[in-house]
Amino acid sequence: MALPEKFQHPYEFDPKYKKCVAYFSMEFAIAQPLKTYSGGLGFLAGSHMRSAYELKQNVIGIGVLWKYGYYDQVRRGDQSMDALFQEKLYSFLEDTGINFQIEINNHLIHVKAYYLSPEVFGSVPMFFLSTDVPENDYLAQTTSHRLYDSDPAGKVAQSILLGVGGVKLLELLGHETEIYHMNEAHALSLAFSLYSKNKDLKELKEKLVLTTHTPEAAGNEKHDIRLLENLGFFCGIPFDEVRKITGIKDNEFNHTLVALRLAKISNGVSKIHGEVANKMWNKFEGICPIISITNAQNKKYWADFELDRALRRGEDEILIARKKELKQTLFDLVADQTGQLFDKEVLTIVWARRFAEYKRPGLITQDIERFNRIMANEERPVQIIWAGKPYPMDYNAISIFNSLVHLSKKHPNLAVLVGYELQLSRMLKCGADVWLNNPRLPREASGTSGMAASMNGAVNFSTYDGWIPEYSKHGVNSFIVPPVDLSLPVHQQDQIDLQNLLEILEEEIIPVYYNDPERWKSIMKSSMQDVVPYFDSDRMAYQYYEKLYYYKKIG
Repeated sequence: MALPEKFQHPYEFDPKYKKCVAYFSMEFAIAQPLKTYSGGLGFLAGSHMRSAYELKQNVIGIGVLWKYGYYDQVRRGDQSMDALFQEKLYSFLEDTGINFQIEINNHLIHVKAYYLSPEVFGSVPMFFLSTDVPENDYLAQTTSHRLYDSDPAGKVAQSILLGVGGVKLLELLGHETEIYHMNEAHALSLAFSLYSKNKDLKELKEKLVLTTHTPEAAGNEKHDIRLLENLGFFCGIPFDEVRKITGIKDNEFNHTLVALRLAKISNGVSKIHGEVANKMWNKFEGICPIISITNAQNKKYWADFELDRALRRGEDEILIARKKELKQTLFDLVADQTGQLFDKEVLTIVWARRFAEYKRPGLITQDIERFNRIMANEERPVQIIWAGKPYPMDYNAISIFNSLVHLSKKHPNLAVLVGYELQLSRMLKCGADVWLNNPRLPREASGTSGMAASMNGAVNFSTYDGWIPEYSKHGVNSFIVPPVDLSLPVHQQDQIDLQNLLEILEEEIIPVYYNDPERWKSIMKSSMQDVVPYFDSDRMAYQYYEKLYYYKKIG
């Protein structure tokens, strides 16, 4: 049976994409008004849902309706950041009228389902689950309050809501799901919900696929297996049987590892990450194949139409003029937030993504004397903008953010913005001349922000990680910090990367921008031309079908 008529796709499926897929993600960045995301994982999921719609794929999205979103990033009195948790209201979501119960911690929890119609934001049909209903007590209501609850039990409850609740919703909709695609292992409880119905492990594995996004420990959750059992994560499956089907022999339950054992196939999110993921997980028995499907971003959403049109028509003067218009639009926002007046003729560097220590947001400032000299150069001036949201309980990342805020008070050409969500992200990518990305190798699985930046004529300046090796041509479409010796201590790696970064900035990027505008224009155009079509999410959505959903194990 198909979806009820009111929830159906508004198109006939392309024959290549008829297999019925439900895509589960803890976060989706579909559009600025819908605040159900924190960072790159959500940006990726949002681009996927948009491309699946454009390609007429038989995909629906399953997520959680976070009452307070991730958080609203605001400022304290001294300009340092603060986290505001404010209730979100969404008139464009439709109450499906579907209400059901799932069991969490031996209690029946009421769940309400909301619907996002494809016509609203140009995505496939999407359903969002909420426990914020009067039938639940306050603790149960909070399960869908904040994305990524800091309490371990609360976070597990959120996973049960997404996985078990999502499966129950699909059953109530009569959706004959052929593939359950887990965007990270957050929805892993769905595997136990499905297995509990017929105890057929082979059939389960045929239906499950996994995208794993990061080698970072924080992105590969581990919990005490007894905690999971007590909370109902295993859907009533006897404990000994859980150990048997998952291969977990001790009390540490690694969600990604178990997802890799229960899925038929998985993908890393760049060629490098596929290699890293295989090295990470191949030492464990029973995991599925891990291939590479490089992440991508939806060009139709991210690329400025006028910039793209000027590029396609070969209208260089219009291209450059439009880029300056976009810079000025960004600088008006900079002025409004910070009081700093930026100049659209000046080379502008942007560092903007989720604030995490391994991404080294403040690396460029670590040689402070040299940094101050660059910032004080009036002959060849530079402007720098930072933006990004730390996890609200990551006090180290928040401290780095605030240190940059206080540094900006000493430099009129340095600004730190708050409110890094889809709208600001797009403005920054449109307004940047240089998109700075300097994570420690090999810890950036993909780094999709640079793809959307390239679509808007921003030149990537990056360490050699994530998607960059598949795209970059140093001095032609980007500038690359050479790889360091990973056997060195981390502090030495940081120091070498810093010196290489500053050298490339001072000896290549700044001179080309000011002394050779024709070459800069050529690099900028190559940046835009080389990023599509491969890093447009239409390619990624196609490869999900080709390499994941239609995958058949040989032998």
